[in-house]
Amino acid sequence: MGFLEEMKTRTLIGDGATGTFLYLKGLDRCFEELNISDPQKVRDVHNAYIEAGSEVIQTNTYAANKIKLARYGLEDQTDLFNKSAVQLAKSAAADKNVYVLGTLGGIRGFQKRAQSLEEIEESFKEQLDSLLNTEIDGLLLETYYDFEELTRCLTIARKATNLPIVSHVSLDEVGVLHGGLPLGDALSALQDLGADVVGMNCRMGPFHMLQSYEDVPLLDKAYFSAYPNASLPDYIDGRLVYQTNPQYFGESAKSFVREGVRLIGGCCGTTPDHIRAVSNAVKGKEPIKVKHVKAKQRKNITVFHKDNKESLQEITLRRKSVIVELDPPKKLNVDDFIEGSKKLKEAGVDAVTLADNSLASPRVCNLSLASIIKSQHDVRPLVHITCRDRNLIGLQSHLMGLHTLGIDQVLAVTGDPTKIGDFPGATSVYDLASFDLIRLIKQMNKGVSFSGKDLGAQTNFAVGAAFNPNVKHLEQAVKRMEKKLEYGADYFLSQPVYSKEQIKKIYEATKHIKAPIYIGIMPLTSSKNAEFLHNEVPGIKLTDETRERMARLSNDKIASQNEGVQMAKELIDEVHRYFNGLYLITPFLRYEMTIELTNYWTSLTNVLSPPKKVSY
Repeated sequence: MGFLEEMKTRTLIGDGATGTFLYLKGLDRCFEELNISDPQKVRDVHNAYIEAGSEVIQTNTYAANKIKLARYGLEDQTDLFNKSAVQLAKSAAADKNVYVLGTLGGIRGFQKRAQSLEEIEESFKEQLDSLLNTEIDGLLLETYYDFEELTRCLTIARKATNLPIVSHVSLDEVGVLHGGLPLGDALSALQDLGADVVGMNCRMGPFHMLQSYEDVPLLDKAYFSAYPNASLPDYIDGRLVYQTNPQYFGESAKSFVREGVRLIGGCCGTTPDHIRAVSNAVKGKEPIKVKHVKAKQRKNITVFHKDNKESLQEITLRRKSVIVELDPPKKLNVDDFIEGSKKLKEAGVDAVTLADNSLASPRVCNLSLASIIKSQHDVRPLVHITCRDRNLIGLQSHLMGLHTLGIDQVLAVTGDPTKIGDFPGATSVYDLASFDLIRLIKQMNKGVSFSGKDLGAQTNFAVGAAFNPNVKHLEQAVKRMEKKLEYGADYFLSQPVYSKEQIKKIYEATKHIKAPIYIGIMPLTSSKNAEFLHNEVPGIKLTDETRERMARLSNDKIASQNEGVQMAKELIDEVHRYFNGLYLITPFLRYEMTIELTNYWTSLTNVLSPPKKVSY
């Protein structure tokens, strides 16, 4: 009789955390490597859980795939670690009516772009082949945060074997997966893909995992499982620590049975004491056959109604548009910034863009200045958001604040690394990259947080994305644009361009792109400024002619600045010929320069007829 047959009539007891057990024994390294270097330690874990009442144990192979083993330089031992782990588990389970599941852990966290699905599938197949060439009783796919990854892996596993498969998702919010997919829908989908047991593990303690099950009806072809953490974690001396209350854990197991769960184990922080408490509470308990779930009323999501202003995307699709970047100051006096913003609006710019600590140097918070110029002077702000300075929590909080202030235009950028800035020892966060940030913003536009939680309202951000045409292979930069469009970008702002020929090349390379493109133009102020930009600033390259023209006037500040403006006008002529959007970047808060260039752009628009072709 297999364990699926037994689950028809009774509740089975799983095991608990392997890592917690080993850590408590003084071990803190690659646990899968212990299958070879210290097999008795692993066997002791299995024996302890079996003695505590476990009837289903898992192999010590959670991270025994080449992607995770590569962190230790052990990827070449994937097959050995997996087969040795099965032997250890089977030897502990021998003659004890205990089933052994071969464990395959999820790889993706919230940084989905860290590994491609193709790489994950290849790694999964290699580990799966190793496990299937043993005498395991089934498979356990556990700790999957990304549902797409789990469905891909489950599909591969189901095609490869008829063994029972247990599939677990991991939640950040009660009852929903990332992206807002309801738990019940996810478990039903896993059943349809061939999983025999579906459920949850990790992230949540018993309380929240039970809440997640309350609205999930029983399934027709799959049983439920639950492997909660011991509690919510605390952070002590650089390590996550879990409260240990085995009695509470055991009492919670009774509630899991009432929710229809037929396989109960534990995840992070759980020990043999927790499993013993579960076993004493529910071992052999007859599962429920009928579960009454109240119909969940759909909440009305509040739609945030924007003001009557057109979005920058809408403006640029209808007419010529100009936006101007005015960097927040590095010092606390913001009078010049406020005055410059007012004068730029009077000159007719459609938005003032505010960088987010550009070049990794601290400046006055762009959100604060954006709020001031919007509320006090009716200037539309376009706020840059970098992934460098905020973790995922901070990014979502920042976006919620922008929404609350009625700021609806944002530019999503990864951000320059801290090494180039004023504090090179500071940490670059990079929880997300620009692609991920764009996707997060678009998800919030649907009223859903990163973790899938209902925000109670929909944001209405129009999302700009950065485009760097100053690269050796322009087609690669265009491919990045296309990918950003897939993630939800609405329009693009380019890095500064200093060549008329380059502007035409950009047009030819991007004319198939439907989203508006604002071409960046930043007037030069001196020869030193030109050389710095060309030689030291990432993403900016000047032509030899441009540098030579500035060098000829290196001893005359006024003439140098005038020449910089004149060259910018020559470039603006070319931008006007091919594009509807101009993105002026103000050097050193010298907004008089960008006001003059704004007026020049407007004069071209008033005098010249629209181009036959524009990038939309």
